[in-house]
Amino acid sequence: MRQGPIPGAHGRVRPLSILGDPVLHAPCGEVTDFGPQLAALVDDLFATMYAAHGVGLAGSQIGEAVRVFVYDCPDDGDERHLGHVVNPRLVETGGVVVRGPEGCLSLPGLEAATERHDEAVVTGFTATGEPVTVRGTGFFARCLQHECDHLEGRVYADRLSGRRRRKLMRQVARAPWHR
Repeated sequence: MRQGPIPGAHGRVRPLSILGDPVLHAPCGEVTDFGPQLAALVDDLFATMYAAHGVGLAGSQIGEAVRVFVYDCPDDGDERHLGHVVNPRLVETGGVVVRGPEGCLSLPGLEAATERHDEAVVTGFTATGEPVTVRGTGFFARCLQHECDHLEGRVYADRLSGRRRRKLMRQVARAPWHR
């Protein structure tokens, strides 16, 4: 039985920013107001993430250039991790570097083998200003690193090089959403 409210139940689904949108390629600003507008943004992020069948979503992906992301993501042991982080900082990565499939709601329908550490620690705050530390392993560590990248103005395609990057860019050029 679920305890507490469903994240995003009061949020509205917003349009997703797609690769090429300038908001995805610029660092996001710090959140300074931990009031009702931030709480509404977190609800909108959850609602949009669930509507798009994602496991994480950053503010920039719905056109808001602020440092906040939400997640509802399993780790490799299939343990569910659910939450949000405001003004996150990726403070630690470790374990082994794993090249695995990675997709993004801002590059719909595409994925590429991307290298990420299999352990990550993010610190930040909740929407009410309480400090939070989030530790992830496996797929959840990948999610945390991916969302932190968004807030720095990067998408997973920026981590690719050579043949993998060329292949993904050809797929982007053929994608129906490409401008």
